[in-house]
Amino acid sequence: MTTRRELTEAVGERYRRSDRNEKREILDEFVELTGYHRKHAIRVLCQELRPPKVNPGPQRRYDDEVRAALITLWEAADRICGKRLKALIPTLIDSMTRHGHLSLSKAVHQRLRQVSAATIDRLLHDVREQAFGGQRRRASGVGSAIRRAVPIRTFSDWNDPLPGYFEIDFVQHCGGGKVDSDLVHTLVMTDIATGWTECLAMPFRSGAFVLEHIEQVSRALPFPLRGLDCDNDTAFMNETVFDFCKATGIELTRSRAYKKNDQAWVEQKNGAIVRRLVGYGRLQGLEATEILASLYQVSRLYINFFQPSFKLKSKTRHGAKVTKHYESPLTPLERVLRSASVPEATKRKLRARFRTLDPLDLLCRMREAQQHVARCSECGIRPAGT
Repeated sequence: MTTRRELTEAVGERYRRSDRNEKREILDEFVELTGYHRKHAIRVLCQELRPPKVNPGPQRRYDDEVRAALITLWEAADRICGKRLKALIPTLIDSMTRHGHLSLSKAVHQRLRQVSAATIDRLLHDVREQAFGGQRRRASGVGSAIRRAVPIRTFSDWNDPLPGYFEIDFVQHCGGGKVDSDLVHTLVMTDIATGWTECLAMPFRSGAFVLEHIEQVSRALPFPLRGLDCDNDTAFMNETVFDFCKATGIELTRSRAYKKNDQAWVEQKNGAIVRRLVGYGRLQGLEATEILASLYQVSRLYINFFQPSFKLKSKTRHGAKVTKHYESPLTPLERVLRSASVPEATKRKLRARFRTLDPLDLLCRMREAQQHVARCSECGIRPAGT
């Protein structure tokens, strides 16, 4: 095509300058070389060729500057998915700008607020491919005799409760298969209504530690503790916990044995929070417990104030197909502030606390604490300088 075009340009210029007899000779030669029909050859040689139009394609709305800012926000949000990041972007931009970590032009700021979740995933695809990997594993619990006195509650029985009803579960830091030794455990408590999550470290599984941590959490919550839903572990199903709940008016329920979906809220946090923060290493002893507790002390603010989560809105079944609809991602703090059952005085305190928090400072402190936990897991001792 390029050779024919060059031939047409060279012959056409000579053809248009020639007289009638010369044109006939040039046309005969041109038709023989190109194979064109004579009438078509005349039309081609008589018109001046214009440079070919170059289609620039669609203009990039989200350029490298927007992508760089998006990567910064994604890292500050601890690499959450696009749908959750979309909901967090306005809050994160305001907070990072207020603390001097981010300076965006008006155009970039506007495009970041308009970007869709699908575009976020597309723009972050390459960096996400380099960052993620790994498998998840966790251990199951055992039953206890007192479980017959505790009513069963399944996943479908919650019916949009008030803030204060928690699912609780253990995560064992055993570094592999379950063994018969005293290992560090994490007690995970997740509120059904708001997604507010508290993680507490204990040197071994014990009902006394469970009770101590429940009392500690109840004092720190922005709403009253109304109910606890646990599995059939003996650390939960014992007289100490049962009597405490009965005396304080806390509703105690349990899941069915071997039915993990009955505790879907907290089971999801076991992986999304505990395993993501701590990993699957082996932790043992009081020193490891203290290091893990320091990590949770920092991460609770970051998770509850700066990490949006999904909440199932409805689920319908059409034959073998199940369709799920989710509410827009919100942080636990945002759900607390939207709750009509939380007093306005508490909401004002939470808003004031939120404005003092720097997400990048919290994330940096989390990363430092994670390094200490990783060293402790590798060598079995407390790292120097902690």
